Amino acid sequence: MAVQDLEFERLLAAMKKATGVLQEAGVPFVLGGGLACWARGAPKTEHDVDFLVRPEDAERAQQALADTGMRTEKPPEGWLLKAYDGDVLIDLIFDPQGGPVDDQTFARADELEVYATRLQVAALEDVLAQKLLALSEQQPDFSSVLELARSLREQVDWDEVRERTAASPFATAFFTLLDELEIVQK
Repeated sequence: MAVQDLEFERLLAAMKKATGVLQEAGVPFVLGGGLACWARGAPKTEHDVDFLVRPEDAERAQQALADTGMRTEKPPEGWLLKAYDGDVLIDLIFDPQGGPVDDQTFARADELEVYATRLQVAALEDVLAQKLLALSEQQPDFSSVLELARSLREQVDWDEVRERTAASPFATAFFTLLDELEIVQK
């Protein structure tokens, strides 16, 4: 098995383990980020596991993971907490760019089977809006969102993503790229 495949298997195993822990602890969560996209047909991600949790549940979620022996960290950013299953990073995101995780985030999510586990998976519009709003002058890398746009374009309500990211010059540039590359039609 290739190294990339092993890394992805470790990521999925950490997701499955953390899902069980959070479900057992009664902490509501939604799978986000690259794994939410992968669950809907995007290419494999090798980055981390992202769970979206309400702000009031973030510390309880982190404590539940810590109680199983995961190493935890409270980064200075103030919009997420971290846990590590070995060296696999699990982000507990509660206040991403675009506003805090709320009841509507959960209402937009779908229950899907991911790696033989049933869980709530974030709407693609949420994932893409969060990724676009996170782009900045320090990190203006469009490669991952372009890859997601290409692979998932028929499943995304692009008008909604445009509307939710309209204030971001980086999102405006992204949509110009999508238009010029004919990835999506206006």
